[in-house]
Amino acid sequence: MNDHAMTTPERLIDAADEDILDDDFDDRPLSSKPVGEAGQPVPVVIDSTHVATEDEAGLRIDKLASKVFTDFSRAQLQGWITDGSLRYNDSVQKPKTRVKAGDVLHLATTLEQHSEDRPEDIAIDVVYEDDDVLVIDKPVGMVVHPGAGNQTGTLVNALLYHYPQQHHLPRAGLVHRIDKDTSGLLLIGKTKPAQLALMAQLKDKSVYRHYQCIVAGDAASLLRHRRIDAPIGRHRNQRTKMTVMTAGREAVTHLLNVTALNDNYCLLDVGLETGRTHQIRVHLSHIGHPIVGDRVYGGRRQLRAGLSEAQRQAISNFPRQALHAYELGFVHPTTGEDIAVTTPIPEDMQQLIALLSDSYDDE
Repeated sequence: MNDHAMTTPERLIDAADEDILDDDFDDRPLSSKPVGEAGQPVPVVIDSTHVATEDEAGLRIDKLASKVFTDFSRAQLQGWITDGSLRYNDSVQKPKTRVKAGDVLHLATTLEQHSEDRPEDIAIDVVYEDDDVLVIDKPVGMVVHPGAGNQTGTLVNALLYHYPQQHHLPRAGLVHRIDKDTSGLLLIGKTKPAQLALMAQLKDKSVYRHYQCIVAGDAASLLRHRRIDAPIGRHRNQRTKMTVMTAGREAVTHLLNVTALNDNYCLLDVGLETGRTHQIRVHLSHIGHPIVGDRVYGGRRQLRAGLSEAQRQAISNFPRQALHAYELGFVHPTTGEDIAVTTPIPEDMQQLIALLSDSYDDE
């Protein structure tokens, strides 16, 4: 298939992947679409009819459809009413048309399955939800998407269990991703139009993402790097790592607030202007102030002078990068409303902040 033959939604997603779906991610490959014996994507055919009852007379077509065809969002159904996939008495009508008893709604469409990933009954923390959008608070240790070595137990597996219709969206509706050992908020579209609209917002920077992290460094030094503009590319020798390089892609990180925990450690509020793989971790390491717990980009530079033994042990043994995506803002793809969602800093980081805020040992 040539580029011109691809549908617009697929082209938009393919074009956006490189910029949007690499956000602070662990770079495992994405699952491919399921294929049949002939190597073609497996379609799901929807063919369902409903006859309006006396009790339903007077309802708008879209309202009745959302009560009857409960597997789909109202926005999805309105789209199908408009394009003729959902017909009223075998004709195309406006969503606001009122039905009468005995009228027939017939939904006939084909959904393309986008993943072979299996649903799994895994608890997820939903912090915002409506017909079009989900925001999930991802815990530490959960991989976002199945890949080599992580076929189960991922956020996508959980989404497919709790929201079966996400199976018909690319990557179960994911708009961006965060690393396995980064906690916090993830934005998910529940319909294809919503997913595409949110991805477009990320691309034009009308979505904002704020992170909190604990870093090695004094406040005065960090305040000299309020805007970090340094291109990022894949490390030439260590292919699982990213690095600052002249030939890399544009990457801009903003230090929005710097709070000293003691003379040599700070809590940062960080904003992303771009979304490169491991961007915050790479940029902070590049300026000499790595995130505590970052085994890839931190190393022994995390340990600074003046630590008590308890503080030294806490930093050395912190099991993950102390990085949390705590705030997410976007324009609602249907209503146009500005939405802001926050989630508190997790317990492990709270405990580390409290310990580092104690006075240094005099040893």
